[in-house]
Amino acid sequence: MSDNVKSVFCTIVPPHVLDKLARSDDSARADLAQRTLEHDSAQRTRRRVTALRGLAAPAGTPSDSPRRTIYDAEHRATQPGKKVRGEGDPASKDATVNRAYAGLGATFDLYLKAYGRRSIDDAGLPLDATVHYGEGYNNAFWDGNQMVFGDGDGDVFLDFTIPVDVIGHELTHGVTQYTANLEYYGQSGALNESVSDVFGSLIKQYALGQSADQADWLIGQGLLGPGVDRGVALRSMKEPGTAYEDDVLGKDPQPGHMDDFVRTSRDQGGVHINSGIPNRAFYLVATRLGGNAWERAGKVWYATLTSGKLKEDAQFADFSRLTVATARTLYGDGDEVQAVLKAWEEVGVPTS
Repeated sequence: MSDNVKSVFCTIVPPHVLDKLARSDDSARADLAQRTLEHDSAQRTRRRVTALRGLAAPAGTPSDSPRRTIYDAEHRATQPGKKVRGEGDPASKDATVNRAYAGLGATFDLYLKAYGRRSIDDAGLPLDATVHYGEGYNNAFWDGNQMVFGDGDGDVFLDFTIPVDVIGHELTHGVTQYTANLEYYGQSGALNESVSDVFGSLIKQYALGQSADQADWLIGQGLLGPGVDRGVALRSMKEPGTAYEDDVLGKDPQPGHMDDFVRTSRDQGGVHINSGIPNRAFYLVATRLGGNAWERAGKVWYATLTSGKLKEDAQFADFSRLTVATARTLYGDGDEVQAVLKAWEEVGVPTS
C-alpha cells in the first residue's frame, strides 16, 4: 500500500436517506436514524485522523483460499467483538454469522476466479467482519480494515447481511483503496461509489450464476423492511432514480444522465447520488455485450481500476476515456469498444 492511501469510511445507506428518516414524525424512526448519523459522522472523522497518520500495509499471504473471521459485537458499538466463526469452521446457529461468512467468500471468489485477484489487497488480506453491531444500527460499512454490519431496525431496514451485493459493495471500497485510491468527494467519490456498486452487483450475479439479462441490477434488494411501502432497493443501476419513492424514504435522487447531475455540498459532494450516471453506463455496456457481465464488461472496469492510470481525483470523463482505451487494449476495435463508447454517450459523458 502506498504511503498516501486515504482509508475513507464508506457506508451502504447514503446520508440523504438517513437525513430523511431523522426528520420523521415517528420518533422511534427519527431517533434511530439520528443515532446512526451521529455514529457515522464520528467514524468518518476517526478514519480521516487515521489516514493522516498513515496506514501500514497489513500482513497477508497470497492464497487461492480466503481467510475469514466473523466477530459478534453483541449489540455494542465496538469492534471487532467476540470471535464466533473462523475459516473452515462449521456453520453457526446464527444465520447472520453464516450470511456474512458466505458473502465474504462470494466476494473473494469473484475477484479470484474472474480477475486473478487474491483478496482485497491482492496480497491475501484476511477478511474480517463484525455482525450485530450496535442497537438497531441502520448501516453497514468498510472502515479501511474490516466489514461491520448492523442488524437494522426491523422496520425500515432489515439485517444488513441479507443482500450479498451490499457485502461485495463494501469490500470493493477496500479494493479501490488498494488500487486507484479514488478521492471520496465529487465525481471521483461518485466513481468510488459506482465501482463498488458495479462489483457488488457482479458478485451477486456470479454467486447466482446470472447473465447480464437475468440480473435485476438492484443494489440492496431485500434490505428494505415492512415500513417501506414503495421501494425495492437502495439503488437501481438499470434505471437510476427508481429504486424507491416512499413517504418514509423519500424519492430516490439518483440521476442517470449528466443533464441531471446533482450539484451539492452534502454527502461528500453527492457521491451516493451522482454514482447513478457511471452505474447506468456499466449496465448499458454489460447488457449490450450480453452473456456474463463479470466477463467482458467487468474485465474492462477491473482493468481500468487497477491500471495505475486512473488518478485519485479522476472525473467521469477521465474514467470514460480510460475504459475505452482499456477495452481497445483488451479486445481490439470490436464490439467491446463500441459498447463502451455508446454507453458513455447515452449517459452524456464525453470519451474524447
